[in-house]
Amino acid sequence: MEFVSKRLESLHPYVPGEQPTDRVYIKLNANENPYPPHPSVTEAVGAALAASPEKLGLYPDPDVTELRAEIARMLNTTGGVLCRASCGRDGCSPSPEDALGFEITPDMIFCGNGSDEVLSFVFYSFFDSDRPVVFPEHTYSFYPVYCGYYDIPMERVPLNSDWTLDTGTMLSKAKASGSGIIFANPNAPTGLALSRAEVARILESAPEGKVVVVDEAYCDFGGESCLPLLKEHKNLVIVRTFSKSLSFAGMRLGYIVANPELVQAVFCVKNSFNHFPVDFLAKTAAIASCRAAPYYAENARKIVTERESLTAFLRDRGWFVIDSKTNFVFAKKDGMGGRAVYEKVRDAGILIRHFATPGIEDFVRISIGSHEQMDALKKAMSF
Repeated sequence: MEFVSKRLESLHPYVPGEQPTDRVYIKLNANENPYPPHPSVTEAVGAALAASPEKLGLYPDPDVTELRAEIARMLNTTGGVLCRASCGRDGCSPSPEDALGFEITPDMIFCGNGSDEVLSFVFYSFFDSDRPVVFPEHTYSFYPVYCGYYDIPMERVPLNSDWTLDTGTMLSKAKASGSGIIFANPNAPTGLALSRAEVARILESAPEGKVVVVDEAYCDFGGESCLPLLKEHKNLVIVRTFSKSLSFAGMRLGYIVANPELVQAVFCVKNSFNHFPVDFLAKTAAIASCRAAPYYAENARKIVTERESLTAFLRDRGWFVIDSKTNFVFAKKDGMGGRAVYEKVRDAGILIRHFATPGIEDFVRISIGSHEQMDALKKAMSF
């Protein structure tokens, strides 16, 4: 192509879930949260605008100091898994299995404009162009996009036959090349999760001087967060998002949790790219969201209940459904291709996700919606 760089010609951009404009659909194709933000969130944004409209014309705090403190407090009181947190009017406490064993401090938090931007900074900060980053063959499809964007070689490791991560091969590949590792836990699009103990074994065996990045976008729906491992493992970087469990996909806020030295490395990258990624309104809304953790914990539990109900419904009708610890399920039916399932459900006015990727082309990924949305989906999938 004339005029553009060679780098651009080699890019293969991420393809998001379908965003239709031709009609109104029940939208279960982008892993969005079906529930609105807590009323205090919109109230906080309105109050901030009314009290200080001039702030829209001023640069925001580049370090989002107050927000980082609120995120740290939320993680300390929930253990990083909202669906299991014990919450009441006065706040939350972690379930025993999610107890951290130490205190997460604000200097362990970095915030960005959605976890995709945060991941971009992580790739630039910790992965080199002289050795491949290792990740599963089927995982979040932005990982290879960032490899192309930053000219980082990649080593994709096929999943095991039961769709779990082949952690042994991932480690052997990383040690052979002295590389870093990244994976989503729970994984996408499969929905399966490694235990915290399994992740600890990866951290203990990873190449010295290289990070292991664990993407916990979906952990609030039932995975085992690796936050407790930060106390002992300085090579761990955890990426999290407000989009899924905190109803924030339309606002954009992501963050990492890591030891302060690694957080400062990401700040260096951010300040060399975009000094002010978190704007005034996003910061205001995110702080209010953190303070409304009991509401979001209840919503996460509702989603888990609907996920288990849908899984049972599909299995009763002959579908193969992978066990999920996320806000979606990954399913297929013998004798019916994934594209055909997607089209049949779309004709009923519901959007689900189909990937044409070889190896998973027979599956569909179904985001978990409200009870009413799931009832409509069940009717559409009674075939």
